[in-house]
Amino acid sequence: MFLKHRKNGDMIDVNELTDLTNLFHKKVTGRYQAGEELQDPEEFNKMDLVFLSGEELPRCWTDPNYRK
Repeated sequence: MFLKHRKNGDMIDVNELTDLTNLFHKKVTGRYQAGEELQDPEEFNKMDLVFLSGEELPRCWTDPNYRK
């Protein structure tokens, strides 16, 4: 799944969707999509990621207390 880094606007390909949707994981592993070569995997804080449209990630993916 492709997301956008909030601070620099670069596109990131998230490796594992289960890490993204698990509300107890604060970080996900992904790769920047820049240039023609495959970039090295890095860890990203989920709070630094948004959908490509600029929309925030759902709270049920990021906040363990989202029901309160």
